[in-house]
This record gives sequence, C-alpha cells and structure tokens, in this order.
Amino acid sequence: MASGALDKLEQLDKVEKEIVSCLYTAGQALAEIAKDKPSQKQIDLLVTQFMNSLATIDSSLTDHIKYLSQVSTGQPHEGSSYASQKVLQMAWHRLEHARTRVDVLERLKSQHATRLITPAQRQALLQQQQLQQQQQQQESQGGGGGAAVSGSSSSTPATTTTTSTS
Repeated sequence: MASGALDKLEQLDKVEKEIVSCLYTAGQALAEIAKDKPSQKQIDLLVTQFMNSLATIDSSLTDHIKYLSQVSTGQPHEGSSYASQKVLQMAWHRLEHARTRVDVLERLKSQHATRLITPAQRQALLQQQQLQQQQQQQESQGGGGGAAVSGSSSSTPATTTTTSTS
C-alpha cells in the first residue's frame, strides 16, 4: 500500500519537474523571439522541446486522473477504509433500531400484563419498571452491569401474573 502511494508521489514529482522544464523552455523561446535578429533554427528547436514536454505532461496527468477516477468510483482499493467505516456505521444504526423495537415490545408486554394483575401487583410492577428505567439510564451514562438485574426483575411480575390468573 505505502509503496504504491510513494510511486504515485514520485511520478507526480517527475511531472512537476517536467512542468518547470517546459516553462523554462517557453521562456527561452520567448527570449529568442525578442532578440533583434532571432535565429529561426533555435526557435524551432525550443518550440519542438516545448511541445514534446507538453505532450509528456499531458500524458502523465491523464494517467493520474484515470487512476484517481478508478479509486473514487467505488472500485476496491487497498488504501481505502471508507467501505469498512460505512459497514460499521450501518451496524450501529441497526443495533440502535433493534434496541428501540425491543423497548417498544417491552412496554407493550408490560401494558398487557398490567391489565391482568391485581392493583397491589400493578403497584409492585410499576416500582420495578421505574427501577429498570433508572438502571438503564445509569447504563447509558456509563454504568454498565445492570442488564442481568433488569432481566431477572422483569421476569418476576410475569410469574406473578401467571399465578394470579390461574
């Protein structure tokens, strides 16, 4: 990867030197034309050098532009990490969406469960839900270990619900 980039930079450095040479040749041609008695042979030589140099520059820059267009059009490139970053970003988005859906389902489950239990059980369930919300807020703020506790406390009212309806 690094050697390919270094090769490209070296080629661009050569193109830059060729541009400097081309400008120098153009300056010499103009200086020859500005003389009182210009040499046609010298002018023709300088113009030929200028045109050859210009053709070389054009060819090199065209090759570099083709390379850059291939790299930027989504074709695999060994130095690009854009695709991996995009995959990671989409995975985080899907995870957040799944969490939101699970939260909605959890609320629906608890709303349904509250219709089937006694008022005392409903009060206990509300207290447990508030405790779970506090634990989730602590986790989202950097707390960490409350997931197992919230899972076990939410299963307790479901067991109570089953026994009270039987």
